[in-house]
Formats: sequence, C-alpha cells, structure tokens
Amino acid sequence: QVQLVESGGGLVQAGGSLTLTCAASGNIASFNAMGWFRQAPGKERAFVASVTSDAKTTFYAASVKGRFAISRDNAKNTMYLQMNSLKPEDTAVYYCAAMRIDTGDFDFWGQGTQVTVSS
Repeated sequence: QVQLVESGGGLVQAGGSLTLTCAASGNIASFNAMGWFRQAPGKERAFVASVTSDAKTTFYAASVKGRFAISRDNAKNTMYLQMNSLKPEDTAVYYCAAMRIDTGDFDFWGQGTQVTVSS
C-alpha cells in the first residue's frame, strides 16, 4: 500500500504564495507519475498538475499554468506544488495523488489540505 500525506495548506491573501508538500511512503515502487488535484466547494475534483516518475515532464491545467510549478524529489519520496499569484478561485482542498503502475490510474490519494485565498 501507499500512503500520501499533504502539508503546507493555509490562508493567504490574493497575490500571495504557498508551497504544498506531499510525502509518500509504503510501496513506493508501485506508482510512477504523481499529481495534484483540487476540489472547491460545490464542485467536482479537478486536475491541477502532474509530473512523471523521472521528474522531467510536467503537465498543468490551463487555469494554473504559469502560476503553479510542480516538482518531485525522488530521493526524498516527496512532491511539491509551488503556487504563486494566488487567486480567490484557487480556494479548494488540494489532494496529492500517485498513479498506480499496473492500472495507469491515480489510485493512491492523500487526505487533502485546505488552501484558502482571501480577496
């Protein structure tokens, strides 16, 4: 099994920055890509960003491209999301996820961390 634990959420003013961290443990060899998703109140969970297992390729949702940066440190089994120029519409619970190798799906999830951006 894989355990994912997010940290770094909080309250920030519009235009500010936050860095989210996701620490992975357990059967690390069972997943490859990792990603961040978010769920705002009353909305479905949505893709934010992802990074391949070699940390060389990243993907972003259009709404965060140019403002957010995803990275991972495989030596530390940790993934990050640097969020800059935050907007009130970025307010959501942010979830860390890992893609299971044998399914190709984001099957492993963290418990989520709240990010609130005030205007």
